[in-house]
Amino acid sequence: MQEHRTQVCIIGGGPAGLMLSHVLAEFGIDSIVLERQTKDYVLGRIRAGVLEHGTAQMLIEHGLGDRMTRQGKPKDGTLIVWEGQDDFFIDVKKWTGKQMWAWGQTYITEDLYEAREKADAQIICEAKDVALHDITGDASVTYTKDGAQHRIRCDFIAGCDGFHGPSRQAMPREVRREYERVYPFGWLGIMVEKPPLQDFIYAYHSDGMAMAAQRNPMLSRYYVQAPVTDKVEDWSDQRFWDTLLSRFPDSYANQIQTGPSIEKSIAPLRSFVSEPLRWGKLFLAGDAGHIVPPTGAKGLNLAFSDVFYLSRALRTHYEEGSDHYLDCYSEMALRRIWSAENISWRLTKLLHVFPNEDPFDRKIRTNDYQLLLTSEPAQHALAHEYIGLPFED
Repeated sequence: MQEHRTQVCIIGGGPAGLMLSHVLAEFGIDSIVLERQTKDYVLGRIRAGVLEHGTAQMLIEHGLGDRMTRQGKPKDGTLIVWEGQDDFFIDVKKWTGKQMWAWGQTYITEDLYEAREKADAQIICEAKDVALHDITGDASVTYTKDGAQHRIRCDFIAGCDGFHGPSRQAMPREVRREYERVYPFGWLGIMVEKPPLQDFIYAYHSDGMAMAAQRNPMLSRYYVQAPVTDKVEDWSDQRFWDTLLSRFPDSYANQIQTGPSIEKSIAPLRSFVSEPLRWGKLFLAGDAGHIVPPTGAKGLNLAFSDVFYLSRALRTHYEEGSDHYLDCYSEMALRRIWSAENISWRLTKLLHVFPNEDPFDRKIRTNDYQLLLTSEPAQHALAHEYIGLPFED
């Protein structure tokens, strides 16, 4: 068993783990990142492309915003089009004075890997059999790499290893409280090398939701609501385009440039929160502690929110000898998490057709949308939540 020592062992080399490592290094805090997959696999994952104002500012503040500000696209909000109703724009610029950014998670991860590698950070990919030990005492993490066994002794462990990682499972089952809602549909998404529409657009149709998103000036991503039992193989490109275009009003469908897909995937939707986010020396961040449906694009933004709170807590521990923020990390992060869960759930209800819903449900959904069209207080409240709540002091 080869022994290593660091201050913070970070499990998970996705954007949450890499961002935490990057921020901690700025404060002089040493870390080792363990990632189960290869670097190419991590970079190849297709994820969110909408950044809250606070997430974009974090990237800029920590020297990771140059490519975003050059190649990304600032967004004033998101458009909702509705079958038989007027369009509605979630105008975050008008109601909050702030903008969001269209900038893909893949690009953020690329920039993070480049920054960490330039700093000679310890990022260990293809770390197998990761296990956490004595997390309420002399914490350590073991793993296997190229057939050799390793142990990392550390002050703290940051579990940034996603929903299926070992970190959350290392917490005793009797102390974990888990809240979950699994949705009876998924999002079928494709990537196509065609110019995107001007705005991010959600389309409500009686047959189901559709969405138009953007990655760069020549890369578009589109989604349709599909039964949770469907598989990618059930959807030819032609079937996808026929479904998507039928769910958009003609004025927008006529602007969509179709073409052969370069990536196609289907993702189930769930809402999930595990409490608490801390047990002993272990702190959960990102998908290890919570999942949101993609409606509202809160997943990556919520992970960066966790990184903000956790990096601040660790910095004040090492610089000031204060554990105040470590002790309240879970409580503080969970307040923002449940707010994001709330708006994601409400937008999911608003924009999707649920199986076996009755006419009363449909009438309530239409009334909710009409309230947004006519009520400025409702518009203001939605914009405030959509842009992302401010971080707590």
